[in-house]
Amino acid sequence: MTLHNNNNYAIFRECISGSIVWKPEGKPTRAKRRNAKRAKHDLLEDASTEIVNEKADPEELAEFIDFIASEIFSTLPSEIQILSYSSIQQDNELATRLKVPISRSLLDSLTVAVPLSVSESLSVYGLIPDSSDLPEFLNSILNDYLLGVTTGPPVWQNTRKSACEICERDWIPLSYHHLIPKQVHSKVLKRGWHEEWKLNSVAWLCRACHCFVHRMASNEDLARNWYTVDRILEREDVQEWARWVGRVRWKAK
Repeated sequence: MTLHNNNNYAIFRECISGSIVWKPEGKPTRAKRRNAKRAKHDLLEDASTEIVNEKADPEELAEFIDFIASEIFSTLPSEIQILSYSSIQQDNELATRLKVPISRSLLDSLTVAVPLSVSESLSVYGLIPDSSDLPEFLNSILNDYLLGVTTGPPVWQNTRKSACEICERDWIPLSYHHLIPKQVHSKVLKRGWHEEWKLNSVAWLCRACHCFVHRMASNEDLARNWYTVDRILEREDVQEWARWVGRVRWKAK
């Protein structure tokens, strides 16, 4: 199976995408424009800048994300590349060692194998302050990936959609978003915002849109005001986001 036909790689790439297309707190950063295909060899001296968000060229951004994801994924141990819900059910030692959140020692061991070109590229684009900050960048990505490939079938599997319910991309891995975040379930019931049977309602979203939703509002705000897909899609910022991210597509290999 080639890298781009590997479902685990597709999930990993979406975790990378979710971290790149939206920075912490949704603040865009400026970065030097360069050709992603040449990233591992050199950095262009072009002084022009581009904001890596809605103003970025979707095709160029997709190439950059694919480059970063493939470079990192190929360095991961094979047991992590092929990890699945089934494999951790059959191996308690593996399940314990790869438990989320991952240990700092494991994070460091995985990071040290990543080519220097990756951290340099992320630094040049302003995605990390310095090359030495790669572990912090990868921490949430690796945790999201491990959860994505080891989570068992949800009870809402029969609600699964064929396309992201925000950007409508139908060829991309999806994850389920709790429309009423689990962290506020007790508050929701105590204050009578929703009936208990509604607590486990989900939307099926790609990683990038999933990240966007959690950054557009707090858990409490999501529970009180944005607890259905229709309500979320009424927002102008969501509509603008969907139009843009829907154009970020991976090229056939």
